[in-house]
Amino acid sequence: MNCGRQMTGKGASQMTCHDWKDMMMGYLDNELDQEQKARFEEHLKGCPECKKELQEFKNLKSITDDVALAEPEEKLWQDYWGGVYNRIELGIGWIIFSIAAIILIIFGGFKAIENVIRNPGVECTLKIGLILLVVGLAILLVSVLRERIFFWKRDRYKDIQR
Repeated sequence: MNCGRQMTGKGASQMTCHDWKDMMMGYLDNELDQEQKARFEEHLKGCPECKKELQEFKNLKSITDDVALAEPEEKLWQDYWGGVYNRIELGIGWIIFSIAAIILIIFGGFKAIENVIRNPGVECTLKIGLILLVVGLAILLVSVLRERIFFWKRDRYKDIQR
């Protein structure tokens, strides 16, 4: 469908129908500047093939503009997430992921600390500081976990759906 017509004249610089067809969606979406729009409309006056293809694009655009994504009803989501299997599946997935992440972080941390402590070139002060840092982090972790468990058991709103 490439008519091969060349548009000559001011600013057209030997454009073929193929070049104009590349501009059609920009024209339909009103993305062309005034000069481009005027040149494109001028080309359409003399090119029935491009005019026909533009009309086909307009028809297609009007159909696709009317299409809307149907969102599932809220009840459908509540039924899905309320299902025992889905809750168990999601819970088990997060538990496994969390355990694996904790194991990898702890292992990497211990290996790094072990390398520093066993390195004879590292000063004793740095080694003691590193050990105290790890002990302090462990105490803080236990403290935060105790706090979370304490408040979770006493949360008046834990059974309310959000």
